[in-house]
Amino acid sequence: MRVNVGSVALEHFADGGGVPNTTLPTVICKGAVREPSAEAMEALFDANGWPSAWRWGVYDFHHYHSTTHECLGIAQGKARLMLGGESGRVFEVVAGDVIVLPAGTGHKRLEASGDFLVVGAYPPGCSADLLRGEAGERPEADKRIAQVPLPLTDPVGGAAGPVLEHWG
Repeated sequence: MRVNVGSVALEHFADGGGVPNTTLPTVICKGAVREPSAEAMEALFDANGWPSAWRWGVYDFHHYHSTTHECLGIAQGKARLMLGGESGRVFEVVAGDVIVLPAGTGHKRLEASGDFLVVGAYPPGCSADLLRGEAGERPEADKRIAQVPLPLTDPVGGAAGPVLEHWG
């Protein structure tokens, strides 16, 4: 599998009220997998210590996870995603892109091609809760986010990649 970790964008999102976001940057690796497929994304994440967990898409409502960081590998198609909650920004993603969301970072699908497919992965031993930024979720969600450990590896670069470089 051919991997490219050279085209990396770091995106910061302020606390959105309902969606906390985080001080850690969201890491977007454009064109990380040159010949994308679900199998290629799963092999990449698994080999780099982020067990692949699911194949699907991205929910069409704002949500975040307070129990884990999340990796989204775009295996097929393209989409417009809003990252950072309601006050966030819109990003276009295509097959081969990988997004690593720190715990607490809001995300939502605005639109997608009919063949849009994402492979999701989490650091070992982690699983995601699903929070929508509703009244009463915080401050308990903030406490959980603060306790999520930094990952030991990068889902794209393994022992040396942008997540480790910019989150450490």
